[in-house]
Amino acid sequence: MVLIHLKSALTSENNDEFLFETKSSTKVDDLIASIVSIHNARLRAALIVDAVRGLSTYGFMKQHGPDEETSGNIVDPSGLRTGNPPDEEMANLLQQTAEALGEYVAKKQVEKKVALTYREIEEKISAVRDAVDTAYPMGLPEWEVARLALEEPLENRLNLQGSVTESNASLYAFNKEFVRGQLVSDRLGTNEKTKVICKLSLKEAGPPPREAIVSEAERNAMAAFYFKRQEELKQLADADEDDYLNSEWADPKGMKRGLQGLRDIKAPGLL
Repeated sequence: MVLIHLKSALTSENNDEFLFETKSSTKVDDLIASIVSIHNARLRAALIVDAVRGLSTYGFMKQHGPDEETSGNIVDPSGLRTGNPPDEEMANLLQQTAEALGEYVAKKQVEKKVALTYREIEEKISAVRDAVDTAYPMGLPEWEVARLALEEPLENRLNLQGSVTESNASLYAFNKEFVRGQLVSDRLGTNEKTKVICKLSLKEAGPPPREAIVSEAERNAMAAFYFKRQEELKQLADADEDDYLNSEWADPKGMKRGLQGLRDIKAPGLL
């Protein structure tokens, strides 16, 4: 399988990424559709996780915002929720399913080399939906974000920052666009063990910025090394010109004494 390390150029942070597996025989149009589906599903999942965490801790959202009086005993720092969470058992159920969803779509999955699938994301979202139905059999208020995020179609209800449609998405690798109507092999070759970094962007945005040759960690390490080297050179410049004569390597008779075994000999009684 061709492993695609997908990085998004759709948000200002530009630091979102995930892995996706495909085949070299896949149509580019199908590849873009699959990647867009997973990208949007991850955005939706992040919203669900945040909303269900709030629901399990502080209860329903207030209908009229922070100015509405808090009815429960637990104060929501944001002032958006009523303060009436479900009982401990139901709260734990909500948190467990939300955490499972959050962990699956997290950026850390790249480090673990876990490729995402749209089906798996939907299954975990369905598990969260079932947990919400169990905790609130009478349903959630129509203004509750958790309800809106769990219902379909999401696009008609919430505007997710960074979301994209299949028709206005472009995919790039090596700063060149995948051409619709072609196959993945036309862009990456037929090697099924290919690993490549791709970027998802909007058509009107043009090619995304190139990857930095040196990472931030490497840049910091280089800066620390050069700073240390400059300090060493400064100390050498400040030292007396003949200070080196006190060094062992500058002793003209050092080699002779070493060969005769006379080095490091001390007078009796001296340490």
